[in-house]
Amino acid sequence: MTSPTTTEPLPASAEEASAEATEEAALRIRRSIVGMAAGRQGAHLGGSLSCADILAVLYFNVLDLPGDSFVLSKGHAAPALYAALAARGLLDEVELDGYASPGSRLFGHPSRGLPGVEFATGSLGHGLALGCGLALAGQLRCGAEERVFVLMGDGELQEGSVWESLMFAGHRKLSRLTAIVDRNGLQQAASTEGSLSLEPLGDRLRSFGWEVRETDGHDHGPLRTALATPSESGRPVAVVARTVKGRGIPFLERRVASHYVTLSPALHRRALAALRAAGQVAR
Repeated sequence: MTSPTTTEPLPASAEEASAEATEEAALRIRRSIVGMAAGRQGAHLGGSLSCADILAVLYFNVLDLPGDSFVLSKGHAAPALYAALAARGLLDEVELDGYASPGSRLFGHPSRGLPGVEFATGSLGHGLALGCGLALAGQLRCGAEERVFVLMGDGELQEGSVWESLMFAGHRKLSRLTAIVDRNGLQQAASTEGSLSLEPLGDRLRSFGWEVRETDGHDHGPLRTALATPSESGRPVAVVARTVKGRGIPFLERRVASHYVTLSPALHRRALAALRAAGQVAR
């Protein structure tokens, strides 16, 4: 399946239809994530919900498949990736019901062998290096048009290997590479700033030779522009997407406790009700 990467304005009716489809996809992704968290194994819920809009925009507005590559460096957000692949028709939605169960290929972290998954990820700090390798390979193939997108968690930026990759990409001017930071401000047990300060993040990324775009990670219009627009400087692009951990479920939003959750039947119903209400407001 393919989706356009062009940034030219769509006719008003087509643009509205595209926006509505992406909104519906984001809601569908969140419902699926919540469903997986209601299983016996639970799921990394908060960080999956915070990147749901990013994945919806990528898979429905930006990625030109099968040419472009996507690496989920924050592999613990696998439920969000599986939900996006299912929403895009690249994975049978029935498989989501067996998430993390014995015999399922949908592990707690993504593994090779799934459509659209080129690397097993989840050991934080390695995804950007993999993206650098893909982008360098494309650069060496003169005239290659494929783009590479890597989605990282902000807590992941505390890994030194990330900064080695940032330095390498800036040095090699890997302009086909876009790194996306899911900047929800929380990690497993604390805030990112309380653990090891990342700010001023944009300035730090620029100092490593990156073209930086900062945007609301839940506002699809600006997010699409930030992701779809190719590098304007000949440098790699970093999109700092400001997000909310647990987005869409008010009783979990901005809470460290949302990091890994097993939803009881009652909480599952409550979460789905919150998503239904949010969807009605959006329309």
